[in-house]
Amino acid sequence: MIARLNGILVEKQAPQLIVDIQGVGYDLLAPMSTFYRLPELKQTVLLHTHFSVSETSQQLFGFISKKDRDFFRMLIKVNGVGPKMAVGIMSMETDDIVRCVGGDNVTALVKVPGVGKKTAERLIIEMRDKLKGWISPAGEDGITEPLTAEAGDISQNTLISEAESALVALGYKPTEAAKAVSRVVKPEISRSEDLIKLALRSMIPA
Repeated sequence: MIARLNGILVEKQAPQLIVDIQGVGYDLLAPMSTFYRLPELKQTVLLHTHFSVSETSQQLFGFISKKDRDFFRMLIKVNGVGPKMAVGIMSMETDDIVRCVGGDNVTALVKVPGVGKKTAERLIIEMRDKLKGWISPAGEDGITEPLTAEAGDISQNTLISEAESALVALGYKPTEAAKAVSRVVKPEISRSEDLIKLALRSMIPA
């Protein structure tokens, strides 16, 4: 089993990314909680991985920290939550999900594409006790703020397009994605990850 990958980040278009290791490109799916912390392209990245096998597919999932991978593995143990839905749920920050579970916030959870009321209620019931004490001080696991591209490196139209495409890939309707991005886009934003994060927060309040 592949436990982690350490290589060069060559492609990233949420929720997919490719890491090159000695000429071999590994295709991974990653939650937005990982995308927010990825370095720029052509830089080294270390990802903790989970390999999922089903009757119809095989998929490698990547996480910026062991804590996020552990959280993902807890999610997929919940009845009705598969790996792809878990990635969608983790479009929220991990600590925000923990707060939703601890506060019985079904309303916020059902705003994630594919999560219905019954699934949200199961998440809360099955994970509440497991998540006590989960939220940790900032900086645990060696997570640092993402590298920021210099303003002007990417056109705003490109940023908007990448952000909308990522939201659609996560399960949102194109019209929902476009509206969310338009609400939060600002000239000073220079990374699509930052724009996606703001758009998601506008749609999924904790």
